[in-house]
Amino acid sequence: MATMKRRTLIIGGLGLAGMGVVGWLGWRESSRKAPQANQAMRTPVAIEPDPTAFYTARLPNLQGIEQPMTQWQGKPLVVNFWATWCPPCVKEIPDLNRLAAKHTQAVFLGVAVDTADNVREFIKTVPIDYDSVIAGHQGIDLVRALGNAAGGLPFTVLLKPNGEVQEIITGMVDAASLDRSIERLLASSA
Repeated sequence: MATMKRRTLIIGGLGLAGMGVVGWLGWRESSRKAPQANQAMRTPVAIEPDPTAFYTARLPNLQGIEQPMTQWQGKPLVVNFWATWCPPCVKEIPDLNRLAAKHTQAVFLGVAVDTADNVREFIKTVPIDYDSVIAGHQGIDLVRALGNAAGGLPFTVLLKPNGEVQEIITGMVDAASLDRSIERLLASSA
């Protein structure tokens, strides 16, 4: 009986050691290939922005009513793609609120790459003082169409009244820099 327990322990231990060696060899092989993969991710493919994909979209607002994006064409537009689960997105909302209050000649639009339920719950604690629509997963296609090859968030686009992209900001906005960009947008729209 004791011999069987010892034999079982030895065989089990050898099996675990073998699995550990195979796992280590697999990790070592994959880590050799990782630098090339990581390097490819750091060099996004340049995509020419196509605002027509944005303007042809119809997205629901927080009340579930479909909104044609064409309603904002003809106006200077600041579009911010964000999500409740994205910490930099959440962090920049107060800056966007302040800028929207300052630059009332521009339309600010939040496009949530999220669910309506998540956004409605979120704005109970972090208010958003500008128009918002819900894009869900379709939002990733829209950010890519607007020039963000990686599809990362947050992502902000400044659109001229004629629908042309003036500026693209990938990542969290710098409030002072965005303020100057909006002033340029408004000056070019006058």
